[in-house]
Amino acid sequence: MTISTGDPRLFVDTWGWLALADAGEALHAKVVEERRRRTAPGMLITTDYVLDETLTRLFSRADFAKASAFSQAIFASASAGLLLIERIDPARFEAAYRMRLRYRDKDRISFTDFTSFVVMKDLGVRDVLTADEHFVQVQLGFRRVPAAG
Repeated sequence: MTISTGDPRLFVDTWGWLALADAGEALHAKVVEERRRRTAPGMLITTDYVLDETLTRLFSRADFAKASAFSQAIFASASAGLLLIERIDPARFEAAYRMRLRYRDKDRISFTDFTSFVVMKDLGVRDVLTADEHFVQVQLGFRRVPAAG
C-alpha cells in the first residue's frame, strides 16, 4: 500500500531500478505496479549518480543482453519524457558533501544517497522507490515505496 502524498512523482533509487529489472526480487510485482501507476511525463525522477550505480550493478549481475535491454529502456523512457534524469552539478555535489558531514553518525549512507536526498529536497519529492532505510533514517520526510511493513 502506498501512502498518498498528493504528489504523484516518484524518485527511483538504485534498489528500485534493480527490483524492476529482476523478476526474482521479492517485491518485484509491487515495484512494477508502482511504476505502472506513474505513466505521465515527469512522474519518475532519478539522477545520473543513481544510474551510475544501477548500470554498474545491473551489468555485473545480469547477462549482457538483459542488462543492455533494461538500460536502453531506462534511457528510452527519459527520451520520451516519462523519466527525468537530474544531474548532480557542482552545487548539488557541494550540498551533498555538506549533508554527508552533518550526518556523521550515519557512516553507512552512500554519497550517492546523499546526492539523491539533495535532489529530492530541491524538487520537493517525498516518495522514493526503494527498500533502503537510509531515506527514512535521515528524517527529511521521505517515504519508501512500496511502504515498509
